[in-house]
Amino acid sequence: MTTRVMLISPAMNPALREARFDDGCPLDAAGAAHARAAADGLRRDATLLASPTVRCRETAAALGLDAHAEPALAGLDMGRWRGRTLEEVGAGEPEALARWLADPAASPHGGESVRLLCARVGTWLEEAARSAGRTVAVVEPEVVRAVTVRALGAPEAAFWRIDVPPLTATGFTGRAGRWNVALGTELGRGRA
Repeated sequence: MTTRVMLISPAMNPALREARFDDGCPLDAAGAAHARAAADGLRRDATLLASPTVRCRETAAALGLDAHAEPALAGLDMGRWRGRTLEEVGAGEPEALARWLADPAASPHGGESVRLLCARVGTWLEEAARSAGRTVAVVEPEVVRAVTVRALGAPEAAFWRIDVPPLTATGFTGRAGRWNVALGTELGRGRA
């Protein structure tokens, strides 16, 4: 039995443009327009899911996907850093930021660690592997990173080495306990 999972990163919004930890910010007009333009060619004969964040749900809608919110695919809980820019956190808490970036088990912001995110989405991926068919999900970039780390059996420290541009699809094909990964196809180009 083969399972196919496609994870789509959300369109741009002000938080992504400003390198700000998600604060529930909706898509901007340009991000929504890019998502609508990229909608052609997406498979809709699949289980359609989205991270519960505003930008993921709005991206799914702009792509024409009637996706259901999946709590297991929520983005990383950033605790008290939510809504702050990376620059602001670095200026105010440089040691905490350095620890968070270096240690997957660290959560100095009071939220979720990278290790816990990888475990959570790894459990979801294992459950997805038990069902044949296709899943298409619009998820935060950190969820794509965490699923990639788990699918490849990579160390959690590799999390920060994976770039996930907006409106790209990362495909996972699994069978017999192993996954193959097709990284970052830009929507609207190539087969998604």
